[in-house]
Amino acid sequence: MKNTAHENAETPFPANVPESASAAPGKARLPSRRYPAVFDEKKVFRARSLVVWVARGSADGRKAGVVVSKRTFRRAVDRNRAKRLMREAFRLLRPAFAPDVELILVARAGIAGLSCTEVSRDLAYVARKSGIYADGQGDVHR
Repeated sequence: MKNTAHENAETPFPANVPESASAAPGKARLPSRRYPAVFDEKKVFRARSLVVWVARGSADGRKAGVVVSKRTFRRAVDRNRAKRLMREAFRLLRPAFAPDVELILVARAGIAGLSCTEVSRDLAYVARKSGIYADGQGDVHR
């Protein structure tokens, strides 16, 4: 007998998550056609667990793309965990970023074994270093 409990659920998300905290997945993701433009800006900032490429000036910003190398993470489960951690860190910090920011997050081997809090801390460090906070913290690279 099949378990059909999930088919009866109205929404896959819990009811207690505020709408602002869980943006639609497509709205926060950087389309792959924008990757070359972000890489061409040549603004790279490094932390222990990730490398962030930053581009500014896009009208529909606050988007992030995620890159995880098969060379660095051999197993698919490790690559998927790294992507989940970076996406969640971006989701948590996204409201604090300037509205014209586009990011590409590249996982480093150091992300393995870290918690979401630690990855968020690394992303916040890079955000301060690159000046992409909306309130103007850190150096501004435009």
